[in-house]
Amino acid sequence: MKKSKLSLLLVLTLVLSMFLAACSGGTKNEGTKKPTDKGGEKPAAEQLSDKQEITVLETAEIPTMDSVMNQDVLGGTMLNATNEGLYRLDPDQKVIPGVAAEMPKYNADKTVITIKLKKEAKWSNGDPVTAHDFVYSWQKAVNPDTASPYGPYFMEDKIKNASEIVAKKAKPEDLGIKALDDNTLEISLVRPIPYIESYLTFSLFYPQNKKFVEKEGKKYASGADSLLSNGPFKFTKWDGPTATDWVLEKNDGYWDAKNVTLKKINFNVSKDGQASANAFTAGEADITPRLAQAAILSQFDGAPELMRYLEPSIWWLKMNEKNPALKNVNIRKAIALAIDKKALVDDVLANGSIEANFLIPKGFSFLDGKDFRANGGNFLKTNKDEAKKLWEKGLKETGLKEVTLKYIGQDTETAKTTDAFIKDQLEKTLPGMKINIESVPFKIKIDRDNKEQYDLLMGGWGPDYADPMTYMDLWLTGGQNNHMNYSNPKYDEMIKKSIDELAAKPQERWKNLQDAEKLLLEDDAAFAPLYQRAVNILVNTKVKGLATHAFGPDFSYQWIKVLK
Repeated sequence: MKKSKLSLLLVLTLVLSMFLAACSGGTKNEGTKKPTDKGGEKPAAEQLSDKQEITVLETAEIPTMDSVMNQDVLGGTMLNATNEGLYRLDPDQKVIPGVAAEMPKYNADKTVITIKLKKEAKWSNGDPVTAHDFVYSWQKAVNPDTASPYGPYFMEDKIKNASEIVAKKAKPEDLGIKALDDNTLEISLVRPIPYIESYLTFSLFYPQNKKFVEKEGKKYASGADSLLSNGPFKFTKWDGPTATDWVLEKNDGYWDAKNVTLKKINFNVSKDGQASANAFTAGEADITPRLAQAAILSQFDGAPELMRYLEPSIWWLKMNEKNPALKNVNIRKAIALAIDKKALVDDVLANGSIEANFLIPKGFSFLDGKDFRANGGNFLKTNKDEAKKLWEKGLKETGLKEVTLKYIGQDTETAKTTDAFIKDQLEKTLPGMKINIESVPFKIKIDRDNKEQYDLLMGGWGPDYADPMTYMDLWLTGGQNNHMNYSNPKYDEMIKKSIDELAAKPQERWKNLQDAEKLLLEDDAAFAPLYQRAVNILVNTKVKGLATHAFGPDFSYQWIKVLK
């Protein structure tokens, strides 16, 4: 999923156990003090505060709360807090039933799934959540007229008839999802999907209440009053995509409300890391956004409030091949090799992030207990001398003497620092290179990416489900998330082979995906991988139960308790 943030991972509860198991990407902030038991009182660690309310800082506004239109992690995290799909992730990264009453039932060849729903699941207006709500939402997401950024990408070649619907050769009503009755859902797949259960946790597959959505019309999801919730919390304040603060309160109609202790979450946007840290120190915030600046992190070195973990999100420099210079593979390779990634992670970020000379992150994908990266190779490692040679070669091949590129970055202080470093690296290493940086809000950056209005763009991706394919299929020709005009028929063929004939041959599939990664990076330099990100956030030691996730939403708030 696209990131202004990004996060992720999970232990796969697969139908086909021979496939992947993912490692937890998070740690719990349980503090350093152990509970004590005195005189029959509750242990100190279990004494709840009278005020079950927290304040959380974020670095961006919410672009959308329409589940079929969302394409970023902040939106996914808010949807995860206020809504619920068939399944969700628990604090230990296991897939557990949400609206579903049980785990899926499969036919003999694993292509038809039957799921029973909880009869007690309700919308915040009192309506029951039914199988029809899922059918409506899924059909809406795959309908070409909706222009969902994730619907076609996520469903094509997976859900029966999705590809035909996207090609306008079938109707949305033909999608492989049926309501057998109000509480029974049947899903038909094109072929068995080994990661199907983690796949179904994704927010695109959340239900929508047709009657409410159609009543709201174009106003739907434009603010708190035009939203319905079926999850642990509901919006009581949100003025739409430009809002810099919003409020969630406990949804008493949620089927598991008795196990939700937290009553209220206040969110505020803070794009300056030091300001966020200052607010935390002053007691004005309980959870900060990611803190990525070394000067800030050094202030909390060793503090129990600092939560750090390496997440499986990869950050890279996208290169739009609409630009004639970037169409040249040697110029792309020169750009990728010219950036000192070690200096970037050690001196600029200095937050625990590591160099990325790969696409599939470390500690994410495993087969028979072995990490994908163990023998997956390293590609496009920093080599300034080679970068200069390739640059000169590329200039000769294109007939150019200099190249000026529009670079789209984000408007946070951390992003500006990182972008300035990359500009300096490229301009000093590659004579004749000129970089013009535009620092824009996250929503605008997504729009520029989608419309391909850039030459270079700092982007990132975190897995949407627990399988390497969540990264590998991004770069298919014409893919919904390609947006840089990269195309290699051989790469397309390799990915299709992994999806089709190798689906039930895990070892061969694994090797094929590793070969495809090598083609994408070493041979084509389709983009320039930069780093695998570490998360550093401050969490009040009285706030217990914040669940971090390795893919999909960054966090779940429903298990939080505020202690005295």
